[in-house]
Amino acid sequence: MKIAIFTLAIGDNPMYRAAIDSFSSYADKVGADLIVSNELHYQLNVKNKYYDASPAWSEKLYIAELLKEYDRVLYIDADMIITPWAENIFEQYNSLETVYMFNEGAYKDRSEHANKISSILGEVDWPTLDNAMVYFNSGMILVSKQSNLFINASAEEMQKVCNEVKFYDQTYINYLIFREKIKYHCIDKSFNRMPLLGLEGYKEASFIHYAGRGYREKIPMRELKYIIDYCDFFSNELSEQDKLEFKQQSWHWYMLKQHRKSKLPIPFLSAVFGLFHPQHKY
Repeated sequence: MKIAIFTLAIGDNPMYRAAIDSFSSYADKVGADLIVSNELHYQLNVKNKYYDASPAWSEKLYIAELLKEYDRVLYIDADMIITPWAENIFEQYNSLETVYMFNEGAYKDRSEHANKISSILGEVDWPTLDNAMVYFNSGMILVSKQSNLFINASAEEMQKVCNEVKFYDQTYINYLIFREKIKYHCIDKSFNRMPLLGLEGYKEASFIHYAGRGYREKIPMRELKYIIDYCDFFSNELSEQDKLEFKQQSWHWYMLKQHRKSKLPIPFLSAVFGLFHPQHKY
């Protein structure tokens, strides 16, 4: 069986480099090809800043093209870490007719988004589980050819909703599952461990998702927290120089982001936020 791990990483965010390294290690372990998109295959006109949406989210549609070559594809957002101790998700969830995703609707009401997309593309029977609407997070999708998830998906439909519906990509994928009556299964939280579940025990998960604000606590930005955790998790595989470079790059990226926001000089911002040096531990 031919399997692939797929992600999207555009830009110089050091978090993406670390993510790809962790995905590559996991791909070697489970016998998968790693495919990284660094350009978009679908050009959506995303202009509604209210939802803080990105045209890049449309790249999940490219899974349909990969399924022409691969039997199974695991899509992973580039703000995830696959930990060195991660279980083999392909073995644990092995039905080829089933789409596997994490049901965040059990923890967060997403009915507003479901109702909105239904009003645009047509009503569907949106299921509930334990009196809560089922709504999957699309940061991790395990799908096979036989599921037919993307057989009737289109960039044209996604364009219709991308400026009208929050989380337009994952809301659309949820909509497809229920409209096309695709068989689905809610994965264990360990394979998409999200901050909405709290901080306790998150470092024990197989796939850790730094969505939204991430697990940053007192750390000023999720990308910094991501790199700190990555260097900790892969401590035995990274040299001290590797760790230092990752942290320096993430700090520099953070300073550039603050510079773009404030227009203040980077040396001044470094003094305010705390100048990075080799012993700095955030």
